Amino acid sequence: MSTRELERLERSLEPRRAEQIESQIRSGHPFGPGMWRERWHLEGRSGTLRAAIFGMSDGLVSNLALILGVAGSGVAGDVIVVAGIAGLLAGAFSMGVGEYLSMRVQKEVFEHALAVEAMEIRILPEQERDELARIYQKRGLPQAVANQVADKLSEDPDRALHVHAREELGLDPDELGSPWGAASSSFGMFAIGAVIPLVPYLVSSGDAAFGGAVAAGALALGIVGGAMAYLTGRGVARGALRMLLLGTATAGVTFVIGSLFDVAVA
Repeated sequence: MSTRELERLERSLEPRRAEQIESQIRSGHPFGPGMWRERWHLEGRSGTLRAAIFGMSDGLVSNLALILGVAGSGVAGDVIVVAGIAGLLAGAFSMGVGEYLSMRVQKEVFEHALAVEAMEIRILPEQERDELARIYQKRGLPQAVANQVADKLSEDPDRALHVHAREELGLDPDELGSPWGAASSSFGMFAIGAVIPLVPYLVSSGDAAFGGAVAAGALALGIVGGAMAYLTGRGVARGALRMLLLGTATAGVTFVIGSLFDVAVA
């Protein structure tokens, strides 16, 4: 982050809140020299990959359950298609908006933490330099070496903020997450997952469409579960089976509930 960006972060604080924080930093509470472990230490994440994974999973499971539940009630295929499309659109927009708001708030929290840290470095440079030296000592560096490293890193305020952000807050100032990226990823992947069990009803009808929805949903559940397990370094087969069992169980419950209504089709 440039000096201009840091100034923008400080200006983003409410004027009264900025005055309170500066006063607290100077007085030593709760951000000052006596509080070496800030209570808002956070870990930065972009959120896009997480949004994509949950979007695909949610879209597949929720729309498969919705379609089979409606199909279980015995309504006409056109009604199932309308329900499936409505579920796809409602879910995709809901996921997109939810991810955007979630990431927006998270990013603002991170930016607030960085703004406070920048103010600490500006107002209490020596204390922040000592804090950095202690961090490196705890990591095994001799005191003299830790002091040299802290001195060098603290020469430039921009570099000092990057170091403090990583070492204290667990944040990368350049990777605070993208609300729009998470929203679009969640929206798109939910729609992809939700359309899979819907396709058979778009190209067929009756028992063939129902069987196709079940087969397509089950196959997709296994693939998504295996992919999620692969990304997390877990057993692919176990992850696929777990996702398949949970997803089909959910869809089975909604199908049974839907069948209780037993809507007659003229």
